[in-house]
Amino acid sequence: MTNSVSDSASNKKTIAAFFAGVGGIELGFEQTGEFRVVYANEFDKNAQITYELNHDVVLDKRDIKEVKENEVPVTNVVMGGFPCQAFSIAGYRKGFEDDRGDLFFDLLRIINANSPEVIFLENVKNMVGHDHGNTFKVIREALVMNGYFIKWKVLNGKDYGNVPQNRERIYIVGFRNKKAFEEFEFPGKIDLEQTIHDIIDFELQVDERYYYTKEKQTFYPILEKEINSHDTVYQWRRQYVRENMSGVVPTLTANMGTGGHNVPLIYTNDKRIRKLTPRETFNAQGYPKDFKLPDISNGQLYKQAGNSVVVPVIRRIAENIHKAIENNPVEEQNSLELIGAYSLIFVDIQKKFEGSSYVEGYFDSYEELKSYIDQYDIELLSDEEYINFIKKDRSGKFHMIEHTF
Repeated sequence: MTNSVSDSASNKKTIAAFFAGVGGIELGFEQTGEFRVVYANEFDKNAQITYELNHDVVLDKRDIKEVKENEVPVTNVVMGGFPCQAFSIAGYRKGFEDDRGDLFFDLLRIINANSPEVIFLENVKNMVGHDHGNTFKVIREALVMNGYFIKWKVLNGKDYGNVPQNRERIYIVGFRNKKAFEEFEFPGKIDLEQTIHDIIDFELQVDERYYYTKEKQTFYPILEKEINSHDTVYQWRRQYVRENMSGVVPTLTANMGTGGHNVPLIYTNDKRIRKLTPRETFNAQGYPKDFKLPDISNGQLYKQAGNSVVVPVIRRIAENIHKAIENNPVEEQNSLELIGAYSLIFVDIQKKFEGSSYVEGYFDSYEELKSYIDQYDIELLSDEEYINFIKKDRSGKFHMIEHTF
């Protein structure tokens, strides 16, 4: 009898994961039963502890800038939730001017060297409109000009993951095979059946450090006046209380454990006010109950949860990715050669937060490119027109010309 475990593992698509955090993206892929992680990279020391507690793969703990291309195994999928602080509202919005923003190019370096059949990227919603759309334009063009057919969409955890958290993130999926790209679709909306009572225990007696009291918080009288429902989650917003009227947890942030204004608060059944425990924040990201939390500071655990992903959303996307590549083997190579002085990029955008793009053709000369454009009556947008298109949040299909790298 053959070893079924080994056979099963050998049939799974392989993953190389970067900016792995605590492994939420990998977990979503693994939950499909069709993928396995063979390499993971994470630089944050505390995130490393949580990752190793929950995953069997040997973790590469170096800065991605120190990782050489030939040190990464060739895999079916390369993935990464590259640092989002540079593009988020909570950050300074410097984008690529921020050292954390340019880490994308290190990930691209490894993607280009190993040519996986699938790439999967995740980031904050605000990256799409950052710097008037220029930041995402650079990322999109870098991916397609290196041979990928990409689709992107902003999905909310409460609408696509049956998780009661208002969390919008952009997901970018790229394929080497155009047929796989054409078959792939992002999952559709599903009903939100879970409530905050499924992930937060309002009866639970926790350590006193989680409770807000008049002795510890000078603003407690305001909390006491405004926080009075067991069926919602609140936030202290520096000078006032904000109730999440949608009945879900507000977007978790990396700084919610620092005593800042983003801490989710609840009114317990014994009429006390407390913040969520680290376990409850991981519950709000859709992590399974058996996901282990290490004995490190709560501040670090809150940071890890806030930087993570909604696991059920990842799993649903991964299911559709697997279906697309199973039906369209990577051996069926595309005929388009990635050479030429100019590239003609096709873009289809649906209200900025959803779209697709790929290189339609490469051309050795501008005359050759111009002849193709005239022949097929192609609508071109200049960089300036593209920025205006994004600013107005329009939908449409068009082409752009770029010099090949």
